[in-house]
Parts: sequence; structure tokens; C-alpha cells
Amino acid sequence: MDVNCGGYVQTHGLPAIQQGKITEQDIDRALHNLFTIRMRLGLFNGNPKYNRYGDIGADQVCKQEHQNLALEAAQDGIVLLKNDGGALPLSKTKVSSIAVIGHNANNATLLLGNYFGPPCISVTPLQALQGYVKDARFVAGCNAAVCNVSNIGEAVHVASSADYVVLFMGLDQDQEREEVDRLELGLPGMQEKLINSVADAAKKPVILVLLCGGPVDVTFAKNNPKIGAIVWAGYPGQAGGIAIAQVLFGEHNPGGRLPVTWYPKEFTAVPMTDMRMRADPATGYPGRTYRFYKGKTVYSFGYGLSYSKYSHSFVSKGTKSPSMTGIDGLKAIESAAGTVSYDVEEIGAEACDKLKFPALVRVQNQGTMDGRHPVLLFLRWPNATDGRPTSQLIGFQSVHLKAAQTAHVEFEVSPCKHFSRAAEDGRKVIDQGSHFIGVGEDEFEMSFMA
Repeated sequence: MDVNCGGYVQTHGLPAIQQGKITEQDIDRALHNLFTIRMRLGLFNGNPKYNRYGDIGADQVCKQEHQNLALEAAQDGIVLLKNDGGALPLSKTKVSSIAVIGHNANNATLLLGNYFGPPCISVTPLQALQGYVKDARFVAGCNAAVCNVSNIGEAVHVASSADYVVLFMGLDQDQEREEVDRLELGLPGMQEKLINSVADAAKKPVILVLLCGGPVDVTFAKNNPKIGAIVWAGYPGQAGGIAIAQVLFGEHNPGGRLPVTWYPKEFTAVPMTDMRMRADPATGYPGRTYRFYKGKTVYSFGYGLSYSKYSHSFVSKGTKSPSMTGIDGLKAIESAAGTVSYDVEEIGAEACDKLKFPALVRVQNQGTMDGRHPVLLFLRWPNATDGRPTSQLIGFQSVHLKAAQTAHVEFEVSPCKHFSRAAEDGRKVIDQGSHFIGVGEDEFEMSFMA
């Protein structure tokens, strides 16, 4: 009730009181909290123009440093999903003509997603690409993301006549926004048919850029050799068009990673109301999120390519298991399945703090391009029984590396925080035995035993 920003409470509040589900005291408490916050914000202190932050205008909002930050955020959020045969980056000197196809190519508002203020600039992907290639030929191909009206014939004609083809497809706010549930995970309407038709007609493997917030099943494009590259840009904001063009032409080395699992179309068979995280093999329930999902994926959580290749390894001198002397004599718990574990609450805050240890990772950019690279630190257990996750992200850092440069990245690992899991009774426990910390292809094993 305290944070409802729609009309739900207005519609259902009175019937809930009449049915005894809530009381007037509940309403009073919510109002007290709401108006306390409004008072703290100074909303009752007279004309807001004369209060703190009341004179912030476009000249301040649109400062160059803020616009640079918007561009950086857009660049860092772009994820390269496929790049067969070095389809990307494109060469500014070799691209004499380019076909820009798709309903999302020339729509500046779509770049903003939702919950946004007026942008300082407005540059669509098409406009940005026109700054790189004079002969840029545009066809929308679809009337909108729903793509129930298409012009595949014209798109095919233009694609067959250009040196290179970039498709800007995906979703819009008609498919994904607050109070709207997606009913399927594929691209809507005739988008897939349009993409495949254009790819078949093009002289070279095409580039597919996806503008959407949630995952889409693009297995068809992933497996199609005539689609050379796939880029996911999300809803990248006011500088998104510029950032996408910079990535396509190699002025920015993509380093983004997927923040969610991309499920196949079949995942919609799982009832939306079934919120269990863990898989249930007995019923065929696949589970949810990268931590517990055991089905097939289109692309996995944390996936993302780069124009550079990076290597990772733990530095033995900087990665040391902690001493267990602080938990000598700690009583172990045995579950019905025979798993032995330790109650984190029984370990205590002081001992937990002493158990923390460093994990030092050596990262090298083995490519010829500078780039920003996210280093992801995962934990896995020997098996996923007793409700354990398959794996779990326990830390990440971003590091900028020049071509051939090496850097060391240090993480602080806390066994009480990172090794623990929730038992069936809700207690946080650490299982006895091996725990594996991984980065890239390298792993470090630590045994936890009192």
C-alpha cells in the first residue's frame, strides 16, 4: 500500500476494508509514511522553483559531461551475441553502401524505453549510420514491432543491392511495459520471415541488431550462417543510436554481458504463476534464473562476446584459503539427505569476518583492440542437490585493458555470505566440503570444514 503508484488501492481499498482484509489503521500508517517522505522532499515548502534543486534547467541536465555519461552507459550496455567469421566490426573505408532495414532503425523514442524525461539529443541508429556511410538505404520492412503489416519485397530488393545490411528489429512498449505480460518469446508477427528473407538476398552475411528490454528467442538467427552477427542493445537511451554505430564500425569494443537468461520459446509453457526457483525433474519443471534453470538456453546469463579475446587465471600468491581455527568445535548439522552443513548464525559475525579471503585474478587482453572487460566471479558446488544453485555470481568488476595489456583484479570472498545457501527451514548454512570459485575457464577449490 505504501508504494502503490497506480490505481489499485483506489479501486480495491474500500472493498478490502469492508471485507475486513485491511483496517483504517493500515490506511493511516501508509498515509503517514507517504506524507513523511513528501515533507522530507520539501514538497510543502512553497514554490518548488525556489527550493533546493528547483532551478535545475536543461543547461545543467544537458551538460557535456552528462551526455558523455549517457553515451558511455549505452556503449557499456551493448552485448555482442554472435560474430561469425569476423562479420564485425565493419570497415569505414570498405563499406560503400549499406541497407538499413527494420522498424526500430529510425525511431528515436523507442531507444528510451519507458520512464524517461525529454532527451538532450535525438539521434536514431539510421541517422548515426548515415554519418559513416553516405549511401545508406532505409526500408522499415514492418509497420511496428508487432509486424502484422510488412514490406518484405522492398526490403529484399534494397538488401540485394547494397554492400552490407544491418537489420534493426526487436520489441517496443506494446510488447513489454508495466502492466503488460509477454505471451511469447519469439519476435512478433512477420519479423522472423523478414529477417530470413533479407539474409537470403544479401550479398554478405547480415548484421542483426535487437532493440528490446527482455530476452527473445532468436535461435533461428543464431544458427543461420547468413546472419553473421547479432547485437543486443536493450533500450540504450538518447545516445543509443550513436553507441550502436560506434560498435558496428569498431570505434568501441563491445564488452557488455547479458543480465538475464534468454529462454527458448517453449519456456512460455511454464505457468507465469508458478514462481518456484528450483527445478523439479519429477514434473518436468525446468526452474528459473541462471542459478536453478536446467533447460536449454538461447543465450546464458553473463554471456557476451568482444572484438578482443581475454584470458583469466587465479594468481596463487594472491588467492589463499582462510584459516578455519576460528570455527574449531562448531557443531555440524546433517540433513535428511545426509548433507553436512554449518549454521551461519552459529558461526557469528566476528568469525565470519575472519573467514574472508582474497581472490586475485590475472586478466589479459589478447586482442588487438583496447576494451572494457567485465570480470565475473562465480561460485559452484560439487552438485546441485539439497536446493543448491547450479552456480552463483558472487562478484564482478570492470577493467579497461589496452591491447595485450595485463591487469590484476582482486575480489574479497566471504564464505558466510557467498558460500551459504538457504536450508528448507530458512536458515543460512554453509555445506561441509568443497566449494569452487571460477573465473572464465579457471577454478579455485576451497574446502570448508570446522
